Amino acid sequence: MDFEFNDDQRMLQQQMREFATEVVEPGAEARDQAADMSDDYVRQLAELGVFGITIPEPYGGAGLGVIESSIVVEEISKGCGGTGVLISAHNSLCVDPIMTFGTEEQKRKYLPRMATGEMIGCLSLTEPGSGSDAGAATCRAELKSDGWHINGTKIFITNGKQAGVMVLIAVTDPQDPKRRLSAFIVDRPHPGLQLGKLEHKLGIRCSSTAEYIFEECVVPETALLGPRGAGLRVALTTLDGGRIGIGAQALGIAEACLYHATEYAKTRVQFGRPIGSFQAIQNKLADSAVRIEASRCLLYRAAWLKDHKQEYGQQAAMAKLYASETASLVANHAVQVFGGYGYCQEYPVERRLRDAKITEIYEGTSEIHRLVIARGLS
Repeated sequence: MDFEFNDDQRMLQQQMREFATEVVEPGAEARDQAADMSDDYVRQLAELGVFGITIPEPYGGAGLGVIESSIVVEEISKGCGGTGVLISAHNSLCVDPIMTFGTEEQKRKYLPRMATGEMIGCLSLTEPGSGSDAGAATCRAELKSDGWHINGTKIFITNGKQAGVMVLIAVTDPQDPKRRLSAFIVDRPHPGLQLGKLEHKLGIRCSSTAEYIFEECVVPETALLGPRGAGLRVALTTLDGGRIGIGAQALGIAEACLYHATEYAKTRVQFGRPIGSFQAIQNKLADSAVRIEASRCLLYRAAWLKDHKQEYGQQAAMAKLYASETASLVANHAVQVFGGYGYCQEYPVERRLRDAKITEIYEGTSEIHRLVIARGLS
């Protein structure tokens, strides 16, 4: 098997690495402290083309694949995990389901503006009473003479503040346990749709995590994404792809932690020599390197399978599970290598430790991934 990137992929990797070093990382601490990212910063990302990386060329995108999208998220996340998930959620949780399930009219309406970053996308799925159990949603969409009337509340929406469009999962047939959910494309702002509270989070603080409140929000019949009753399939298919993106985010965070820990171990002197010469520190660095390499192999295997239209759900779950737990482990090791300094905000690993934890939770918790993997073995 060939695990090497081709020339174009290496060029993309280098471009993203340079941008992350020169633009993303220098402002990451300020964005973390502000718990926000500026419109100008998002425009810079848009000019880089990251929001249209997988959108086909006829709709204004680059027409590249999941491997390339993963490269983008991995490299950007080395500089800022919150920026990495902005890109990942836009591409995997909104662009992808529109490309997969949307009509030609829907694609022409949304994808060109999403490719330029004029319209940032999000997925509106989780509710106060339904997280891992997506099928337990209660947000309702009722078809009337003037369109679909939507009522309910959605929470934990990544990109919720910036989003101009969402894929919404709502109940349309409450008496049908197999087809009770449907998917919709909803513009924002929209009458009857209110931005609720913005969550104050442990990590990825510059990434907005919002609540949406729907009160008689009326959308046209043409807003239906895919067949009526296919909402759960749309959601689960979307999450399968999203797990690759979060795996890439986790991988980038882990790589940044290992880099900073290794550099610090070379220069920090205790007992008359660099701490990197002590076996206890070497073990932490070595274990981190092995897990990162294994995560990379799992991640790009899943991305390759998706690009080649092969079954990838179990592999995506494996990649996201392992990469996310690796990110938390490596970040913990990095803080330990830095010692007391690692616990201080002026050093680069404290923020990444906080950023790493969420990768074990969203796009499916580690517990759900183990369930998905185990079911695939039977």
